[in-house]
Amino acid sequence: MSLSMYQASVPVFIRMLGNLSAILGKAVTYAETKKFDPSVLVNARLAPDMLPLSAQVQIACDSAKGCAARLAGIEIPSHPDTETTLAELQARITKTIDFLKSVSAAQIDGSEERTVTLKMRSQEMQFQGQPYLLNVVLPNFYFHITTAYAILRHNGLDIGKSDFLGRA
Repeated sequence: MSLSMYQASVPVFIRMLGNLSAILGKAVTYAETKKFDPSVLVNARLAPDMLPLSAQVQIACDSAKGCAARLAGIEIPSHPDTETTLAELQARITKTIDFLKSVSAAQIDGSEERTVTLKMRSQEMQFQGQPYLLNVVLPNFYFHITTAYAILRHNGLDIGKSDFLGRA
């Protein structure tokens, strides 16, 4: 049985963003229990030259919604990067998941060879749909989900592999 473009994208994004939301929920409880301002976590970084937790969540969401929209040939919803609290980051994840749920398999399947154009700061890059998903989006998506997890774990949140992977 083959794996469709939809199966390799939207359900994967929804599951991992849901797992990330659950982890952020644990971060809220952690901050309340330890009696510190949760914005410390929102602004936390693994290294001084890395983006903070807020940006990791924003980029993971942008990667997922951008990929689904590009593969479906529809407009990408705009979500300004204004989140400053864990609750706002969770709301962004929810908006992203809601959008992903609105994209059907029929819109994405068959996009393996669809031309996808990414507008970078100084250039445009073109990909075919399948290499775009497998070689660009999924590695980038997992990088930012993993980095968000690592930032929270590094700051003392008691999470493990099962939190990252979620419950089956």
